[in-house]
Amino acid sequence: MAAVGIEPRDSFLRVRFADGTHADFHYFWLRHNCECCRHPQTGERIICSSNVPMAIRPESVSLNADATEVTARWNDADGHRSVFALPWLHTHAYALNREDVLPPSSDLGAIEVDFAALGAAALDRCDDAVRCFGAIIVRGRGNDTEAIIDDFAQRGLQVIGTHFGRIEDLRTDNTTNDNTDQLGYTDAPVDLHTDQPFLDQPPRYQMLHCMQPAESGGENVVVDAWQAARYLRNLDAHAFELLTRIGVRFHRQQKKFERLVVSPVIEIDGETIVRIRSSYFTMAPHRVPFEQMEEWYRAYNRFAEIVNDPRHQYRFLLRAGDFLLYDNYRMLHARTGFTGARWLRGVYFNRE
Repeated sequence: MAAVGIEPRDSFLRVRFADGTHADFHYFWLRHNCECCRHPQTGERIICSSNVPMAIRPESVSLNADATEVTARWNDADGHRSVFALPWLHTHAYALNREDVLPPSSDLGAIEVDFAALGAAALDRCDDAVRCFGAIIVRGRGNDTEAIIDDFAQRGLQVIGTHFGRIEDLRTDNTTNDNTDQLGYTDAPVDLHTDQPFLDQPPRYQMLHCMQPAESGGENVVVDAWQAARYLRNLDAHAFELLTRIGVRFHRQQKKFERLVVSPVIEIDGETIVRIRSSYFTMAPHRVPFEQMEEWYRAYNRFAEIVNDPRHQYRFLLRAGDFLLYDNYRMLHARTGFTGARWLRGVYFNRE
């Protein structure tokens, strides 16, 4: 038995065998099962799994010249070296021909379009991109927010007023909206989140329309949280199950407004992911039985690691006249801190 290739991934090694099959091996499993870590006389294992960090990774992985052995040099204190024979790996494969689920994409070209180039096809492109990718960035639409709202009304998107009002003026010197005592009206960074998760039915879509970019900073970030959840399910089914089952208290308390909803982070219908609720700044103190608390935090943090990985994010700057439209059930969004008089207009929509 030989290999035709190896593919080091973030948390596991994929080995492609000469018979056309492939198998995935967690790095911690490989280190625990190192064949040299056995007593020379009895052949018994002399390393306990508790001595292997779950986060262990190889410094390097290679195939020998005739592709019959895999060698891994580990990032532990002594730089231990493990050698695995291909027949042994094939015999002990526990994830043979495992289906690949890709992490979220960062290919900005899939969601960024120029309004002037699209012309009459702009609305069709918005519908298609939001359905396929969860978001669209339209460059050069102009500064008339009401005209954009009228365009979307032709496609059945109706404005949803919130406790901020009909249109939010997201600026540090806001004088037009109610309940502006929250992060969006500051120049501070706002990390990835769902909007309005404390409502029973959060608005489905949000548009962010740029009137004036910041002098510096103010970069926008979006990530496909549905794909992140699918990726998590493929990597760690237990973590995924916890996030679909255990309710989280999302609580918004301001001077003149308060709402609280209890809901899991990942909402599913059968096997289908239908909505993500994730908002670090409106997450109330978590209440679950003591024996579940640690594992829930581990699960949530694993999901957070996926969405916070820059390789999985769309990052961009909106210029005056540009807008972002995204699916609030699917995408998490963020912005970096900024200086200067940045002004975006925010509008929520539901579909008729």
